[in-house]
Amino acid sequence: MPLTPAITDWPAQPLRDRVVIVTGGAQGVGRGIAQAVLGAGGSVMIADLDADAGRACLKDWALPERAAFQRADVASERSVQALVKATLKRFGRIDGLVNNAGIASAHGTPLAEMTLAEWQRRLSSLHGAFLCSKHALPALRAQVGGSIINIASTRAWQSEPDSEAYAAAKGGLVAFTHALAISSGPDVRVNSISPGWITTDAWQAPARRRTPKLSRRDHAQHAVGRVGQPEDIGALAVFLLSDLSGFITGQDHIVDGGMSRTMIYAE
Repeated sequence: MPLTPAITDWPAQPLRDRVVIVTGGAQGVGRGIAQAVLGAGGSVMIADLDADAGRACLKDWALPERAAFQRADVASERSVQALVKATLKRFGRIDGLVNNAGIASAHGTPLAEMTLAEWQRRLSSLHGAFLCSKHALPALRAQVGGSIINIASTRAWQSEPDSEAYAAAKGGLVAFTHALAISSGPDVRVNSISPGWITTDAWQAPARRRTPKLSRRDHAQHAVGRVGQPEDIGALAVFLLSDLSGFITGQDHIVDGGMSRTMIYAE
């Protein structure tokens, strides 16, 4: 290395020529990530159970050369295998995988009343991350700088009543992240993002889109002065998928506007 390092230009489109799979990518945080990938110059395969929402994304984006949709159930190994195969057929490569699909609500049945079937269903995001990573890894290893992002939650670190299954799934994703980072390095980096309060009302399928109803108090609970948006998660995802984060792996990144760092006293 020279004694005086040269100035390094930052790429204007850090994901140009990259292909990224985003599961649960047709709505909510997943759609925010998918749109961020497109904005950063990448191509995206969105995978979602909601075919109407997926088709709406493609219509809204109007980028047929860089955006595609595959209906997929990440809890089904056969469906995941078909997703990976379809992505390779459509784009010829896979550079990034965002494991976002799963049950969105943290609130569930009290533990004493929860059936094993519901417990297992609420762990679907963890199962999906396993299956998608397993089947995408060979293609990711074939590219220089492959990257996986697991979408966890601040619920991996703090909880409300009756959220044991959701917390277990998200906490499991954080642990799965650092374990997989060690197993898949140096070819593939693996990180997780733990979003806090992200309002997704306007990021749903057209029939379900709503204007968010947020109070001044809702915003005031955040050190940055506002509730989060899917774009906030998308911006970090682009960074973690790109070479800009080439020295970062095995880490969980909390994106919550400072909410989990705020001390709250009961009135």
